[in-house]
Amino acid sequence: MPNADAPIQVSVRGLAKRFGGVVALRGVDVTVRQHEKVAFIGPSGCGKSTLLQVIAGLLEADVGEVEVAGGRSAPERLACCAMMPQRDLLLPWRDALGNACIALENRGAKRKDAREQARPLFDRFGLGKFERLHPAQLSGGMRQRVSFVRTLMAEKDVLLLDEPFGALDSITRAEMQEWLLHAMAEVPRTVLLVTHDVEEALFLADRVVVLSARPGRTVTVLSSNAVPGRPRRETVTSPEFVKLREQALEALEK
Repeated sequence: MPNADAPIQVSVRGLAKRFGGVVALRGVDVTVRQHEKVAFIGPSGCGKSTLLQVIAGLLEADVGEVEVAGGRSAPERLACCAMMPQRDLLLPWRDALGNACIALENRGAKRKDAREQARPLFDRFGLGKFERLHPAQLSGGMRQRVSFVRTLMAEKDVLLLDEPFGALDSITRAEMQEWLLHAMAEVPRTVLLVTHDVEEALFLADRVVVLSARPGRTVTVLSSNAVPGRPRRETVTSPEFVKLREQALEALEK
């Protein structure tokens, strides 16, 4: 859990977003402190991914205010955020380490220097043996690990994870949740996570924001009790966790 006195890094107030005649979001309010992990859950089509894109500066709100690290304009927000999409989008002609280096190279780093800078993270997150393999040679879980390292290599303060494990099978997904929890503790960042999996949200985040059906609005906010380092199975079967999951499901139904 982040320090209660930590500065507010992301602030969303009265956010509304429309696409033509469709109102995707209306009445979203949330604040996120530095190094806090906040998850957003809600029915399909409620605007969760749209919310991340607005925060990231990829879209502009029609109504309301959005700030990231004090920046309000889209370019200012974009400068502070790195997004990890559901699909890993790894380039098939680059090896794993080369894919992780793309952000550094885009900023002008030489390929050799970028690879040297990324290599310690590969070793740190169990990817050291896979750096020379190409995406087609990697499992789905390993591809997502590379995608996460690539997001970290953008060296932004705020990470936006949009359904990062949605395409994985349930066993691999559970393994990746434990891996990501460890990775976020190793390299602290402010993290905003979108998922349709209530259990995943409660396991990975400090707080869970429940959104209504479209147009998405803030229904309730739950504080998770997951303990870093505690085995996942032990966490998700504890009475306290089960009670929180039921509260989240009830909020979604309403």
